[in-house]
Amino acid sequence: MNTDPILPGSTIGCLGGGQLGRMFALAARKMGYRVHTVDPTRDSPTGQISDREYNSSFDNIPTLLEFAAGVDVVTYEFENIPVTALDALASKVILRPGRDVLYITQNRQREKEFLQRNSFPVAPFLVIRNEEELRGAVAALGVPCVLKTADFGYDGKGQQKILVDADLAAVWQRHGDRIGVVESWITFAAELSVVVARGHAGAGEYQVQAFPPTVNEHENHILATSVAPAPLAASIAARAQSIASEIAARLDVIGLLAVEFFLTRTGDLLVNELAPRPHNSGHYSFDACVTSQFEQQLRAVCGLPLGDPRLLSPVLMRNLLGDVWANGTPDWPRLLALPGLRLHLYGKSEARPGRKMGHYCVLSPTLEQAWEIDAEAQKILGVAGR
Repeated sequence: MNTDPILPGSTIGCLGGGQLGRMFALAARKMGYRVHTVDPTRDSPTGQISDREYNSSFDNIPTLLEFAAGVDVVTYEFENIPVTALDALASKVILRPGRDVLYITQNRQREKEFLQRNSFPVAPFLVIRNEEELRGAVAALGVPCVLKTADFGYDGKGQQKILVDADLAAVWQRHGDRIGVVESWITFAAELSVVVARGHAGAGEYQVQAFPPTVNEHENHILATSVAPAPLAASIAARAQSIASEIAARLDVIGLLAVEFFLTRTGDLLVNELAPRPHNSGHYSFDACVTSQFEQQLRAVCGLPLGDPRLLSPVLMRNLLGDVWANGTPDWPRLLALPGLRLHLYGKSEARPGRKMGHYCVLSPTLEQAWEIDAEAQKILGVAGR
């Protein structure tokens, strides 16, 4: 296993061309690396920042092998990549995080079973394969509960809440998948997440750094806001960082892992989802931490010392969806006149409702002040505030 550092001047390969890859590429370019990316869409957000963009599907093995030949290490900002593609890449170039990390986390069944097998706290769940098993799972877990697809679920896609009077035959028909995961419905006090970085430290040792947790609010299943420092008891924040670090170690992650949690009303933490890449809830780190999650990803995959994830200021991050453009281009000058507001736009050409087009961060002495500035920002953008 090669653990030699991959130094500035080398070329980093990124699978996926979205906004996470864009911000990763910005961090890499700042430190003197070249960046190549693969994405099916021409002029992708990452491609705009890259030295070379390969426009190809993720199952085009010849193109992936050409891409691999031109880079020193490959990472990703998107985990729904065919295992055959990962195997082809891993035979030609260093892949971080590794193939098995993606294989587990890109499928809810494998992810939940990994967490359960390794005694990490998760909501009660059952795996189902047909309508009869769905009925048995609902009877065992009770209602309300939620049916989720095993593959390709994010931002609430592929999920159905099941209530007491649900037509389970119709639920299964809408599910339209061979395998599903039924989970108990968790009434939570808060949703939070932790991004943790893990990298080689030489001689079989590893370095781990966990970012401060954020408390997150969602609207229509899409992350709306994240705040740090999280308004949580210090013991809960520390426990979340500890669990996230333990999961990263058990998965043998080299790179980043984002861990989403439910905090129950009784003070328990339950792991909801894993993402082996930068995470939307970690965007605040670009402006408010000594080292951003994107630079930390770069440091980890290149075998460099991990940076300091310390929070420098209270911060609120808000996603900007395509809905903001409903009445034309937003009034960016007025928005940017607000104190402590930092704007990030992703270079996407078409604004569609629900599409993540950018975000802003508000840095203030207190979270209360940050929320006040956010309310003004929401008025300027013509959308409802908190």
